[in-house]
Amino acid sequence: MTLSKFADTLPEGFGYVLLTGVGSLFVNMWMAINVGKARKQYEVKYPQLYHSEPMHKFNCIQRAHQNSLENQSGFLLLLFTSGLQYPKISAAAGAVYLAGRIVYALGYYTGDPEKRRYGAFHHIGEIVLLGGTISLAFRVLKWWPYH
Repeated sequence: MTLSKFADTLPEGFGYVLLTGVGSLFVNMWMAINVGKARKQYEVKYPQLYHSEPMHKFNCIQRAHQNSLENQSGFLLLLFTSGLQYPKISAAAGAVYLAGRIVYALGYYTGDPEKRRYGAFHHIGEIVLLGGTISLAFRVLKWWPYH
């Protein structure tokens, strides 16, 4: 099967899912750039991962990025699998997730770790994607009647 034939088998609207996945890479790059700028500003040299002061603002900037990286693979798995059955809903849920990650980072960047919680709404997108992935699994396993 050629790539163009494979692309034709994907559900209508799956391109939105792919663009949302690409969006996650841009969010990650934005966070990485912010960590690089903060490294320079606060003179945190490689390979040092964190500033020696535990409550230093740099550590908050670094943790925002690190936490997002820790969760990116799970997000992409849920996005792409849920998107096979519900592409437009999954892309929208992914956009909510990414917006929440940005708000999470901006809150963390203040140096007050409690403000990262403003981005907790990203879990709404995550739960929708989880539901879509579980639904797809049930469908593939024929555990749920589909018409």
